[in-house]
Order: sequence, then C-alpha cells, then structure tokens
Amino acid sequence: MRKLIMWNVMTLDGYFEGNQNWDLSFHEFIWGDELEKISIAQLNSADYLVFGRITYEGMAAYWKEAKGEIADLMNSIPKLVFSKTLTSADWNNSRLIKENAAVEIARLKEEDGKDLYVFGSANLSEALINANLFDEYRIGVAPVILGSGRPLFTQGGFPKKLTLDSTHQLSTGGVILKYKK
Repeated sequence: MRKLIMWNVMTLDGYFEGNQNWDLSFHEFIWGDELEKISIAQLNSADYLVFGRITYEGMAAYWKEAKGEIADLMNSIPKLVFSKTLTSADWNNSRLIKENAAVEIARLKEEDGKDLYVFGSANLSEALINANLFDEYRIGVAPVILGSGRPLFTQGGFPKKLTLDSTHQLSTGGVILKYKK
C-alpha cells in the first residue's frame, strides 16, 4: 500500500505562501545542500506527485525549464492534477483528473507501489485532510516570520491529533518535522 505524504515549506508563523500566489521568497532561508538531498530522496521514493491547479501551473512553469537532478526527477515522475477548471495538463507525465480527489487518492493508496506526495496545493490538501487521507505530514519550517500570507492550515477544518515521528535540524536554521496520523 502506498502512503499519501504532504510536503510543504512554511514560515515560523504558519504561512506557506506570501500574499500573492507563488510568493515563496522565504524558501531561500531554508534551502541548502541538506534540503536538496532530502528533496532528491523524497522524489526517488515517489510514484506520483499530486497537485491542485494553482500549484500545478506554478510548478510546471518553473520545472519544465529548470535543469539539474531535481528538475530531471520533477519532470519524469508521473503527476496527478486535480482540477475542475483546467482543460489540459501538458507538463510531462501529467494526468488531469476532474473527479473527486479523495476517491481517486483513496483508490491509489490501496495499490502497491511507492508513495504519493502532495506539494503545496492548499485547497486540495484541505480536502484530503478532511477526508483523513494523509498518512504523513512533512513540514519544512523556514526560520522567518512573514507577518502575513496564506496559511498552510486553514480555519474550519476537522481537528487532527498527530504523532511526531522525527525532527531534522538544518544548518540553514530550518527544521523538518515529520508527523504521522
């Protein structure tokens, strides 16, 4: 059985994005050789990358043109895009799914294989959290207080009790937290 894993970077005050879509300037405060190695390991353990529309569009725009080992992995791994408004998904190895994300993810989790990773995708993540489908939350905390932006976890969701699985302090001052349900 596959695991569904959330991977996000957020600020110390809980924002995964600034006030505008793709305002991710705080990522520079956590990025370094250690996080690059962790990112490569995560990508090598993925059968699918899972995105909502906004994250998919931003990731596709960036990674289609990027170079390097992470770019090669991002471009080669199959991607699932959940959107009711997109009409096509043209990033390499992308499949557009317009049906219920929770049903499709639950089905894929039952299959044998490597893990499914959700990057960003706050709206999709909220639906998957509420459907109790995440097996693990991996959160990179950037050592910065942004002051405003888009919170990773919105108000009004269902409470979830998680268990801390591990912490990894980075030389950049960031921390990676792994929680399991």
